[in-house]
Amino acid sequence: MSDLRLDGTVFENLKKTFSSVSDRMDAARRTLKNADGSVVGAEKLIEDVHEFADEWGYGVKQLGKHTEGAVKMINKIDEEFSKLDQALAESLKSTKSTKSTKSAEKKSK
Repeated sequence: MSDLRLDGTVFENLKKTFSSVSDRMDAARRTLKNADGSVVGAEKLIEDVHEFADEWGYGVKQLGKHTEGAVKMINKIDEEFSKLDQALAESLKSTKSTKSTKSAEKKSK
């Protein structure tokens, strides 16, 4: 029996988490971009609010790119882990089969 275990839902949960972070941050970025900076009053403060919105928006876009990359890596890890799990299962089957054959040969002697 193998000690290699990983619940498949781990990958799905990670993908959902990263995807939702990206979506929520993008929604916040859009809200901030559409904010009316004139409500703060002073012209310099209005400029600062707009500058902050632009910079924050850029950061959120970068975060979105990185979370997309993380989701791709999670998919790749899931794929490779599934291959490894399948190979291990096949290896265990062949080992068990070999042991059964050897045991049968010993009994027949």
